Amino acid sequence: MTVAREMVDYLREHDLRLTTAESCTAGLIVTILAEIPGSGSLIESGYVVYSPEAKQRLLGVSPRTIDTFNLTSCEVAEEMALGALHDADANVAVATTGILGPDDMDGIPAGTVCFAWAFEVHGRRALFSRRERFFGSRNQVQLCAAEHALLQLRHFHQRALVGESR
Repeated sequence: MTVAREMVDYLREHDLRLTTAESCTAGLIVTILAEIPGSGSLIESGYVVYSPEAKQRLLGVSPRTIDTFNLTSCEVAEEMALGALHDADANVAVATTGILGPDDMDGIPAGTVCFAWAFEVHGRRALFSRRERFFGSRNQVQLCAAEHALLQLRHFHQRALVGESR
């Protein structure tokens, strides 16, 4: 079973509706899910936001957060996820921001991706974030990051259900 099929089944089983805020994965998370027939009812929206201005304007990411932590940071990913969740008719948001490569940027190694998962569970929000590094070509890193975001959604959703956050 593919990552996408497993995630579509999980989203359906848990009555989850997804929105994404993608920078380095450029909409690939939504694309992977959309390949599965019937997934459209589980995807609310997908933002592709590369520039700092788009992150600020569309998702409400604070310029101060970007200046303080850099675009490739868990803090920015968290604000992206919360911004997408706030604006959408969804109960789960996944965000990615990072550097695909091939070159390092601003002292951050190529292949570094920051993720955030935000959930609306039992009338409250739960937020989780992680920083990972992947190796390979740009396309390989992008695919690995998109699949990682989906694979970890289940883990963090289960933690959110028991009241955990971060």
